[in-house]
Amino acid sequence: MQGRVLQTQIAEFDDLLVIVGGGVVDLDLLRELYAIGGRPAGADAGAHPIVKAGPKPGVGIGGFGSLADPPGRLGEAPATPGPADGATRVRKAPSAPRAPVTVALGMTGGRFDHTLAALDAVARYAPRRRVILVDEYDIALGLTDAIVFEVDPGDRVSIHPLAPVTFWRSDGLEYPLDAVKLAPGVRTGTSNRALTGKFEVYPEEGIHAPYLLILDRKYLMRLIAEILIA
Repeated sequence: MQGRVLQTQIAEFDDLLVIVGGGVVDLDLLRELYAIGGRPAGADAGAHPIVKAGPKPGVGIGGFGSLADPPGRLGEAPATPGPADGATRVRKAPSAPRAPVTVALGMTGGRFDHTLAALDAVARYAPRRRVILVDEYDIALGLTDAIVFEVDPGDRVSIHPLAPVTFWRSDGLEYPLDAVKLAPGVRTGTSNRALTGKFEVYPEEGIHAPYLLILDRKYLMRLIAEILIA
């Protein structure tokens, strides 16, 4: 699961970038992301699910030593092996200047240090990029500003700080975040709940620290749509 996502094609992505790593990847979900215009970029073993998902996406793949004939199987885009560097495989791709949404599949689970590297990348790019980590059950969106979203009444809404962050107020949550400071190792906001569906979370004014909004994976497509519309 080590390697680097190539930047050859990434700068051309205007809408939805999908980074595929070597962890567990739902092929049906990957195909759904293709269908709404997602452009995949593979890292290491992430080349395999990209090929299995079906259509040739025409992207560069890094660290594909175990994949036979990668240029021929991955479409017309140039494919150049990248050096091994697990910490950069997520970090490089979200630096794409025009991609407003980055969805990362197969970047969590497996080796724990790789999961931590993925979280570090989300924290690094949260101020200027919407990066969504996806696992078998949840999605985790990195934020530094306010979020207004709607889920089913009673559904779980977790707010987890990636650095100390103080919230001005919240609406629609069972446990309000009014004048509440969250910090790793001190206090977290996981396993909160939406009372009637719609909820709002507002950090204090000023320079905002990164935090995660964690929801059930069923909300991925709606969240992507709302970010792209915004």
